[in-house]
Amino acid sequence: MQPIDLNHNQPIPETELILRADGSLYHLGVLPHQVASKIIIVGDPERVPTISELFDEVECRIHNREFVVHTGSYKGKRITIVSSGIGVDNIDIVINELDAVVNVDLSTRLPKKELTSLEIVRIGTSGSIRPEIPVGSFVASIKAFALDGVPYSYQMQLNEDEAGLIQHLKTEIPYLKDNHSLYAVDGSGELLNRIAFDMVQGITATQNGFYGPQGRSVRLQSKVEPLLKSYENIVWKGNKVTNFEMECAGIYALASLLGHRALTVCAILANRATKEFHKNPSTSVETLIRTVLERF
Repeated sequence: MQPIDLNHNQPIPETELILRADGSLYHLGVLPHQVASKIIIVGDPERVPTISELFDEVECRIHNREFVVHTGSYKGKRITIVSSGIGVDNIDIVINELDAVVNVDLSTRLPKKELTSLEIVRIGTSGSIRPEIPVGSFVASIKAFALDGVPYSYQMQLNEDEAGLIQHLKTEIPYLKDNHSLYAVDGSGELLNRIAFDMVQGITATQNGFYGPQGRSVRLQSKVEPLLKSYENIVWKGNKVTNFEMECAGIYALASLLGHRALTVCAILANRATKEFHKNPSTSVETLIRTVLERF
């Protein structure tokens, strides 16, 4: 996924990049010196202090709405943890503001001439859609696809592989055939090899909802539920669709467009094929957190 360049010869207007009275970003509340180049994104705000408790030192703690930001150091590595809440709509806020705080001069509102490339790892929880991926497994997303359409809000171009995967998905799953919001995008191969070399690897389906979009029927019948087997059967260039979650594709897309590297790793808490749920999910999540911190 490649951006179509927007050249800023004038300051970015106050209505487009909103700052607080102290000069910090409107939603995240961060200033440039409070953000590291290594970023961990989690969905749950309460997971941020769970991770920062493992730090040797915490420099700052910021909390606004569902966005909690802690920056500190772990074994000599400076890391920022950010909670995004749920969904790609929130990811649009988080990635844009993280990029702005390191790549825009907030005093002049002009993009910097030398840009910073962030390393972004999402630590999440997910449900596998394949019987051979049991609860307690860790899944790393080589690629992700989604229906939210957020990247199409920006001037951008898909590469040949991304366009090919989209066409393959539309061929295999009629439900997707006429959906013009469908997009696909790669994660960072370098981060994958460094952090997730011993994890299950595959294609992640980022869904724009938890119930119907992920095939769950409670009092409403999901159209996706009968299609779970179709997702399971998809293979693209040797990679299988492994899991459902709600943020990965948005992170990959915006990170790619803005020149950052991103990886999603998830602890599998549910197996949708076998209908099994993890009996002690916190143990898997804690192990995954410690693994990422050591390898980041």
